[in-house]
Amino acid sequence: MEQQTTTARTALKFGIISGVASIVFITILYVSGQAANSALAWLGAIITIAAMVLGMKEYRTLNGGFMTYGQGLGIGTLMSAVGGFISAVYSYIYNEFIDNTLRQQILDKVREDLENRGMDDAQVEQALAMSEKFSSPGITFALSIFGAILIGFIISLIVSAIMKKDKPFELE
Repeated sequence: MEQQTTTARTALKFGIISGVASIVFITILYVSGQAANSALAWLGAIITIAAMVLGMKEYRTLNGGFMTYGQGLGIGTLMSAVGGFISAVYSYIYNEFIDNTLRQQILDKVREDLENRGMDDAQVEQALAMSEKFSSPGITFALSIFGAILIGFIISLIVSAIMKKDKPFELE
């Protein structure tokens, strides 16, 4: 008997793979002191894109070579939610229990960037106060998951359009 594949099963599998790969990438950023480098952090999107392509390709293969746009969108979005949750939990644990100086390092980098833009001290302090509010552990955790889902949804819109292959319409 052939095992039936579902979009949820595929999304869960590749969400876990994406989450674990993100943990490795995040750890490399933390250990190398590049956690505050936003340009490198965006490279993490490559992990999401690769996992989506592989997940949708596997689903399409196991589904007789066909996948609708909606199925691909569902796989990509759910996969992003699972991967985002896993990496957000890891980041929370790392920042709270392993290296609790990371938050201050990032705020110092923000201060340096703001000062380099020519902002005066009052503007810098105001911007840092706002950054500090949004960098609390709970808010960071929630925003990480929300951001992963939102970015994953947007990426899914594109990847699903490329990877879809509808079943041909057959006349009876």
